Amino acid sequence: MLMDPGLVPVLMLVAVTATLFLLGAVGVQRLKPWPVAVRGGVAALFVTTGLAHFIGMREELIAMVPPALPAPGLLVTVTGVLELVGAAGVLWSRTAPWAAAGLTLLLLGMFPANVHKALNGPVTSVMDELVPRSLMQVVFLAATASLVVYYARTPNRPFAQRRP
Repeated sequence: MLMDPGLVPVLMLVAVTATLFLLGAVGVQRLKPWPVAVRGGVAALFVTTGLAHFIGMREELIAMVPPALPAPGLLVTVTGVLELVGAAGVLWSRTAPWAAAGLTLLLLGMFPANVHKALNGPVTSVMDELVPRSLMQVVFLAATASLVVYYARTPNRPFAQRRP
């Protein structure tokens, strides 16, 4: 049985986060703090989805854009670039808080396209249906928002200069 391709982004997030977390747990010092593992998973997720805006799924993503929005091709290009820039930004500790916040806002902004896709099809996989697609977005939001909350709660440091 083949894996549902809609699961690839979730699997990237979970697999990379878990791998980095385990490496930190067995003694890799730079990977010890949990936000580092989540940052790696978030980066893998957004590299995967960002590249899809240009390679392999571009037409499907353009079709997801609600008809009320102008220039669907341009919107897909812009969101793909933002996802790739966010993926890079979340890896650098100085930009990670801002990149995580930007990716959180991007996910919220793109949610209507996911609802439009689920309600107007075509449904080509289980992950195209409204509930699984929405739950997947909640998982992505939880990952990016956990980083925003972590950096916002770290005391006595400016938001942009926090580490790990």
